[in-house]
Amino acid sequence: MDEIIKIVFDIVSFSCIMVLIVSGLAIIASLMGIFNFAHGEFVLLGAYTTWLFQESGLPVWAGMLAAPFIVGAFGFFLEVTIIRRFYKAAIVAMLATYAIGLIVREIVRPLIGGRFYKVSEPIPGLFEIGDMSFSIWRGVIIVLTIIIMTSCYLFLTKTNYGLKIRGAMENPALARTCGISTAKLYAFTFAFGAALAGLAGALMVPLYTLFADLGLRFLVMAFLSVMLGGVGTFEGPVLGSALIGAMVPGFQWLREIPYIVDFLSPIFSEVLVFLTAIIIVKIRPQGLIKRGRI
Repeated sequence: MDEIIKIVFDIVSFSCIMVLIVSGLAIIASLMGIFNFAHGEFVLLGAYTTWLFQESGLPVWAGMLAAPFIVGAFGFFLEVTIIRRFYKAAIVAMLATYAIGLIVREIVRPLIGGRFYKVSEPIPGLFEIGDMSFSIWRGVIIVLTIIIMTSCYLFLTKTNYGLKIRGAMENPALARTCGISTAKLYAFTFAFGAALAGLAGALMVPLYTLFADLGLRFLVMAFLSVMLGGVGTFEGPVLGSALIGAMVPGFQWLREIPYIVDFLSPIFSEVLVFLTAIIIVKIRPQGLIKRGRI
């Protein structure tokens, strides 16, 4: 039982990382009608920023605080200068984000020399509950995710600016006729989504290693999470990301069961995740939660 509780704790912490990544992607997709294929590189930039602070002799936690602001500012710049020019052609906009992601990734690759780097946990060590020990940093990630997601939900549902964002999601043309500047909303939302991805990259890099293709792994899972949960809602992609985040380490845990370990490789376990998500989307193409008001 103790081992199961520890596994569940690790699964929850990974799900929280996925929730942070997917939330920004989902808000952008719901409001602007495009999938940002550079979102994985925003995660990479958040992780890279944290590593740079560590290499410069600065506290890792300072890099984690700076990452969402730096990546958010970069996202704002991209939206204002490039991406907003392609909103009338969603396919072109998505291709533009893919090209941006490719450029960012190939710029970062030589900067880290094609190597794998470890970032220290700002709060290392373990905490104990009874006879069980848990990672303090994973616990911090869980608590921070709950606080951030609660704040995002309250912002979108209880504030005037959040009401404008929800209105633009429902009907952009009507929002413009009511005097709402959708251009400003788009810029703010894109920057906010990038900031969430940057924060996710900063928080998760101590648990993984920094390398140039870090964002690619999470981009595919984030895309599946949005499709699984349903575009146009806040709760849907969050639910989808939680499920994907639970299935990835969950299927890998099955390798510990006798007679399955030789059959279920780490790669095959991720394939099972994708197949499961595809089957659910096939059965329920509108997503787990239908489009509606947030």
